[in-house]
Amino acid sequence: MESVKIQNRDMAWHIAANIQFPPNFDAAMTWATIIAVHPFGSCKEQTSGNVYGKALAEQGFVVIAYDASFQGESGGEPRWIEDPTQRVEDISHVIDYAVTLPYVDADRIGVIGICGGGGYVLNATLTEKRIKAVVAITPVNIGRLFREGFSNYDPLGALAAMAAQRTKEARGGELQVNELLPASPGAAKVAGLTERDVFEATDYYKTPRGQQPGGWTRMLFSHAQNTLGWDAFAFAEILMTQPMMVVIGQKVGAFGAYRDGMEIYGRSTASKDRQLVSLEDWSHYDLYDKPEPVDLALEKLAPFFKKHLNEATGQ
Repeated sequence: MESVKIQNRDMAWHIAANIQFPPNFDAAMTWATIIAVHPFGSCKEQTSGNVYGKALAEQGFVVIAYDASFQGESGGEPRWIEDPTQRVEDISHVIDYAVTLPYVDADRIGVIGICGGGGYVLNATLTEKRIKAVVAITPVNIGRLFREGFSNYDPLGALAAMAAQRTKEARGGELQVNELLPASPGAAKVAGLTERDVFEATDYYKTPRGQQPGGWTRMLFSHAQNTLGWDAFAFAEILMTQPMMVVIGQKVGAFGAYRDGMEIYGRSTASKDRQLVSLEDWSHYDLYDKPEPVDLALEKLAPFFKKHLNEATGQ
């Protein structure tokens, strides 16, 4: 694995990334390459890089897993901004970097994203036609989630609060950084936060199971306005032309990945090859790292990427 800092001419900061190579990697050859995008509140050392990225590299792909701008080891101030427009633009910036690498085949680039990252890769694929195939693992349309559960179904109230807080900070007040999850599964139980997705997220992010230094699960409240006005799936009926696979678990939780996955699959009628993988016995966070559901997902998505990223050259 190689760790790099990506500096794009359009950016005032760097993007930190890990490049993972196939076992038989030869820099003199060109390789199909997959950009791996982490969930909301996550980092490249968690499911996007250490689970799916690692597995896809073992399957013969170059994989670039990176930290979003303002998060993890990437640059950008203030910290912990979650801006969907920037998150999608990050994908194009990483592709800009990838196509400068002599061993990357610019005509064989795919993307994979998990949770909020799944929504971001789907949205990026609508307009970024350098992407030849997309896989979304338990994807969440973060705009829909913010307008609903994350704002207590009061998006206008949330926007008013964000506006007031941003004015306060502009005048020198303290930043409001919201912690998205309880401190531990035990704390979640004490607080009565036992809904499936909330509790399982806590079990992943707040225990040694998934905890990583860059996975802060934090958000700068005052800079989240754009999220409430964003839709990952806008114009999908027209613009989603590339091959697309969505993997969802049938154990439904409050974050809505099952619903969102079904929606984007149903709307992407222009896709050259749309596939839905629905796993009966598994939940959103099971698909982050649990061996059995991850293996079930890989059984479908690895051949999907091999088909669509290798067909141009016949490899």
